[in-house]
Amino acid sequence: MCTEAIRAAAPADAALLPEDAGSLLLPLARAAIARQLNLSFAAQEDAPWLRVTGASFVTLKNRGELRGCIGTLEALRPLSEDVRFNAHAAAFRDPRFAPLRHDEFDAVRIEVSVLSRSELMRFRDEADALAQLRPGSDGVIFESDGRRSTFLPQVWEHLPEPHLFLGQLKLKAGLPHDFWSPRVTLARYTVSKWHEA
Repeated sequence: MCTEAIRAAAPADAALLPEDAGSLLLPLARAAIARQLNLSFAAQEDAPWLRVTGASFVTLKNRGELRGCIGTLEALRPLSEDVRFNAHAAAFRDPRFAPLRHDEFDAVRIEVSVLSRSELMRFRDEADALAQLRPGSDGVIFESDGRRSTFLPQVWEHLPEPHLFLGQLKLKAGLPHDFWSPRVTLARYTVSKWHEA
């Protein structure tokens, strides 16, 4: 499960990206990791849309297992810079993992997700909120009593039921899985994502 930079949720719209954006975003992420390992890896950075403010998550996997995942929820800097920052953080600063080693560089596979703007959900109670969730499509930001967490839409692959998804989101925020309060807020977003073969 990914770790997010704790900021207000207002990312730029990912829908404006070209369909083949991954052909630039993935090498950009890999080049940021290579630089830290003193390896050479070329990445093109001259596309105008890379300079547009955007919010991204970078996920690393090794043999199908999570190896790091860091991202931002709010678009605060150019997308190219955000992807480079999050790639470096996922490889070397995810607190759940040791820093990526030189011998893992070729084995690790990178996924870049660019977030849409988030939309605050309106609901009467937890049952209403659960009924509104769109499995497989919604990334969700949970917030209550100063606690906050998010899951990318990809997490639905592992938690396909809305009550399980929301329960784990509460646990990630440091709250019991059955917690509910009138102060709970939920926002949803979608992602455009690309991954290395």
